[in-house]
Amino acid sequence: MNNSAQVLRALQALKKLWREQNFMLTKEQQARYDELLGLRRAFVSKWYEDGLVWSGPSNVGKGTTEA
Repeated sequence: MNNSAQVLRALQALKKLWREQNFMLTKEQQARYDELLGLRRAFVSKWYEDGLVWSGPSNVGKGTTEA
């Protein structure tokens, strides 16, 4: 997997398959899901380390104050 978008799409496909298979995954599918989930968590952790994730209060609806 090259980027987080591909990992996310593959995770979503496996989740859809999980629902279609009566909420069960085969051992191979479960192993793949665990691998993809680890990759996704690594991407997100890296984003936090690089300061690319906003973790403060929401500023929705607030105007900007410029002097």
